Amino acid sequence: TGVVEGHNALEVRHGWLKMVEAIRNLGRPGISSMAISAVDVAMWDLKARLLDIPLVSLLGALRPAAPVYGSGGFTAYSAEQLTDQLARWVDEGIPRVKMKIGREPDRDLERIRLAREAIGPDSELYVDANGAYVRKQALAMAEAFRAYDVTWYEEPVTSDDLEGLRLLRDRAPAGIEISAGEYGYDLPYFRRLLETGAVDVLQADLTRCGGIT
Repeated sequence: TGVVEGHNALEVRHGWLKMVEAIRNLGRPGISSMAISAVDVAMWDLKARLLDIPLVSLLGALRPAAPVYGSGGFTAYSAEQLTDQLARWVDEGIPRVKMKIGREPDRDLERIRLAREAIGPDSELYVDANGAYVRKQALAMAEAFRAYDVTWYEEPVTSDDLEGLRLLRDRAPAGIEISAGEYGYDLPYFRRLLETGAVDVLQADLTRCGGIT
């Protein structure tokens, strides 16, 4: 409490370093990093507002636009809820949608089939298993995904299984990108993912990894 209270709002990185120092004995992974993330994002937002410029300009945009996807399709949804949500995003101009799988593996392919029918052939379909499968099961699912043109496979196995992620990346059908990283809290975690060649897409989550800084 009070670590960044009264801090110069324009010196965001310095404030971030003060917060990291304050949690040294608590450890970076976990709730401490999530708290830092929340404050850091708020500080960046405040700085942009004080300078009266968009945050993306403050950070230094390299491109005029970024591809986005709609994320939802939770496993607790009924078939109607799933298809309505994904189809609505496509109708609103979002050409990529992501759904959750893995809670009931026996139903996954049927849910994916319904999703593909709902969004049509021209939209990208992503799936997120949240680490629910074991390696061979995840690989078998990747093979089955080809029938529905799935192009993104998030956490097919637990993100702690770097060898398993690498196996999926090496052996999944061409056109399917393997992603993971949302449970990373510090740079060494992301370095391990990169050094082992575990993923195609390194997926950091601002709410966990220390914020924008």
